[in-house]
Amino acid sequence: MSGDREARAAVARRRRARLPPRWFMVAFWHGHRALLRATGGRFGLWRPKPGRWGTLRLTTKGRRSGMPRQVVIGYFEDGRNLVTMAMNGWGPAEPAWWLNLQDHPDAIAETRDGARQVRARRAQGEERERLWSRWAEIDKNLDEYAARRPTETAVVVLEPRDAAA
Repeated sequence: MSGDREARAAVARRRRARLPPRWFMVAFWHGHRALLRATGGRFGLWRPKPGRWGTLRLTTKGRRSGMPRQVVIGYFEDGRNLVTMAMNGWGPAEPAWWLNLQDHPDAIAETRDGARQVRARRAQGEERERLWSRWAEIDKNLDEYAARRPTETAVVVLEPRDAAA
């Protein structure tokens, strides 16, 4: 029986990690944002736990319009920093919030603990490898999902603005 279980596990590992259809992910994102708006932020944001990510609402400045833009993204904490990934649901395009941050790195990150002023930057080198490994502990299919994108997925560090000056 042990051999059977091992064979099934080997087949499961060879199978491509499945993502929900794109339409489902987009509908979920819209629903999540609507829940946050309808409840005044009481529901829809959660803290990261060991082995799990949390959610935050990020307000950026539009790179073309200059208007505030909000998005809900997953994150984990690394000391005082918040860490997320510019993955756009593992689609090929860069997410708009990341493009906005590249032009205007100052933003507001709202977590369950309140809002804070942050400055965004792309993690590089050893720091990126370390943070990527932490994401891989949370999401076992991370490398396979990332391989679907034509470009490297940015690991984004949101530093408290007082520390990023």
